[in-house]
Amino acid sequence: MAEQTDREFLEFIIKALVNHPDDVKVDRTVDEMGVLLNLKVHPEDMGQVIGKLGSTIKAIRSLVRIIGLKNKARVNLKIEEPAGSLRRPRTSERDMGDFKL
Repeated sequence: MAEQTDREFLEFIIKALVNHPDDVKVDRTVDEMGVLLNLKVHPEDMGQVIGKLGSTIKAIRSLVRIIGLKNKARVNLKIEEPAGSLRRPRTSERDMGDFKL
């Protein structure tokens, strides 16, 4: 049961954040690089999961890594892009327009 703790923890946190908790799916795979958690959420919930400037997902990734350290495993989190997404991949800083950090 200890190896599923990271998956259950991630599901609990994400379901508490989103408006469509029934659409949250977490797949867990283990290989020589460690544990990979694939997160799928409803397209309308992507903004809530990522947060402003990615701050929410950064915090969630940190928490998941801490759970992994406790269980002596390297844990990474990947969010799957929903089908039909209108976001285009950013290729350079020029694509950010007038946005400045």
